[in-house]
Amino acid sequence: MNQASTDEYTISVAPMMDWTDRHCRYFHRLISPHARLYTEMVTTGALLHGDAERFLRFDECEHPVALQLGGSDADDLAKCAEMGQSEGYDEINLNCGCPSDRVQNGRFGACLMKEPDHVADCVDAMAKSVDIPVTVKCRIGIDEQDDFDFLDEFVDKIADKGCKTFIIHARKAWLQGLSPKQNREIPPLDYDRVKAIKDKYPSLRIIVNGGIRDTALTKEQLQNCDGVMIGREAYSNPYFLAELEQSVFGANTMPDRDEIALKMATYAQAQFEQHETPVKSITRHILGLYHNQHGAKAWKRTLSTLPYEQGADAQVIESALKAKNEAVQLLENA
Repeated sequence: MNQASTDEYTISVAPMMDWTDRHCRYFHRLISPHARLYTEMVTTGALLHGDAERFLRFDECEHPVALQLGGSDADDLAKCAEMGQSEGYDEINLNCGCPSDRVQNGRFGACLMKEPDHVADCVDAMAKSVDIPVTVKCRIGIDEQDDFDFLDEFVDKIADKGCKTFIIHARKAWLQGLSPKQNREIPPLDYDRVKAIKDKYPSLRIIVNGGIRDTALTKEQLQNCDGVMIGREAYSNPYFLAELEQSVFGANTMPDRDEIALKMATYAQAQFEQHETPVKSITRHILGLYHNQHGAKAWKRTLSTLPYEQGADAQVIESALKAKNEAVQLLENA
């Protein structure tokens, strides 16, 4: 593994819309002490004209945690970067990788890769407004602009403005014709292109993202880049992060799933008391807690129904844990 093996960027969890909200990040932090966590993409408009406090809220345990911004106006991005720093975030990340139509219509996301000079100006404005790192998340290419030279020019111009960390999804994005889900699956992965960028720019921190679902591939990519960003696998199979704590960071033990469940029940109760947060907003993130474990079906079944009933509270998590344990006991007695 390269010299970045002890860097706080070594393992991170990707920003994922509708998924990596503050409740999800709290849950992931209970499982993984070391992974760097990212917010969902938050648009500059939402922060400047909406409920900024709600969008920026996070728990202190989440550190290191980064705020991902979506936008293309340099002044707005600079203002939002300042807001993020004031709230205590450790990093501001600019989204240059999301291919959805809605994002394109706002002139941000993956379509910004067509405008490296403009992205460089945006990064420059943000970097001058804050003291924390400003980073960029992008694709290896877009549409027919799908070669090393295109990515090289993009990275070079933005690095020239002081960006030292690039998170590169190792698939290109089709801006038309594919849904965001298809854009995560259909374009082929090209880890070699990400490695080539790292080889050309050894002083930059290059994080690879896309299709990484097991420890062997994670460790392989850590030989080529400075870090690995885990996407959907961290959500559907969150204890993959615990496996990485062992294989990458050398943890001696795995966290106990039942203890995590009880901690999430305590958290859910506190969130309701402090913010009147419905328990269903929290339980949806923990369905994968017992992925591939005995009793997983009972756990999921309970959390797919009880939290949505009128008057549901944090007790539904304890009910799900009880149902899981009863299912395990039945199997053992069979």
